[in-house]
Amino acid sequence: MSQHNVVLLLGTNLGDRKKNIEEAIIGIEKEIGKILFQSKLLETLPIDFVSNNNFINFAIELRTVLSPIEVLNSIKLIEQNLGRMNDSRVLGEYQDRIIDIDIVYYDALEFKSNRLRIPHLAHLKREFSIELLEDLNKIKHKV
Repeated sequence: MSQHNVVLLLGTNLGDRKKNIEEAIIGIEKEIGKILFQSKLLETLPIDFVSNNNFINFAIELRTVLSPIEVLNSIKLIEQNLGRMNDSRVLGEYQDRIIDIDIVYYDALEFKSNRLRIPHLAHLKREFSIELLEDLNKIKHKV
């Protein structure tokens, strides 16, 4: 089985945000693959919706044998297990959430389906995402 490098961005703005990230990491390592690198935690304001709850965002790079759709399915299961019931795409608007996990990169793959787009173009334009991805790259290059 071939191994693939995947970059994920995680965000949470409800409940114990650090615990949400920690539990998501446990689920990711159990269901998807070994985490190789982790960025710093970054607190940010909500984007594209109004909320009094700031986000904690985080980037990771991991290694997996799963396909992009299998990674997505695992992510959705992890989100549900942590208490996320509604997907912003289904609702048509953003809202507060216990956890949000997005696939930013899957190797150098360009992929588009009705459920998934890689690379995740929205994250490549958001300041907080750019900052976290740069932090992740700095950490990778120190090793």
